[in-house]
Amino acid sequence: MPIRTASAHWQGNLTEGAGTVRTGKGGLTGNYSFKSRFEEGEGTNPEELIGAAHAGCFSMALSKQLADAGATDTSVETTAKVHFDKTDAGMTVTRIDLETVGQVPGMDAAQFSKLAEAAKENCPISRLLSPGAQITLDARLA
Repeated sequence: MPIRTASAHWQGNLTEGAGTVRTGKGGLTGNYSFKSRFEEGEGTNPEELIGAAHAGCFSMALSKQLADAGATDTSVETTAKVHFDKTDAGMTVTRIDLETVGQVPGMDAAQFSKLAEAAKENCPISRLLSPGAQITLDARLA
């Protein structure tokens, strides 16, 4: 498997500086700053990027779970809400709430929830993050 890369450039001090993040193949480039991370400023932040990675990984893992169960999804839409809180150890990602909606013709809600839970447990990004952050899941059919 190839090694995936991303980079960041920061210039200036913590509160007044600014930076850019970029994925290795140039698929994503974004600005970030103290305000975009700790306030409500324009730009992205590392926590949003973690959320995007988690939502993307989970959606693909769920699509695989559905296919392995003999179902074909029309779509899977996932949002990851990343909680970034002050703890005794410092600022920490404490919880990620995954919310997913699937369009899966012929599947019932109970089966979909079971497969979504398996996807949450087996998604590589969930496995990476779950030792330190609680991961919740709200899965429903459209």
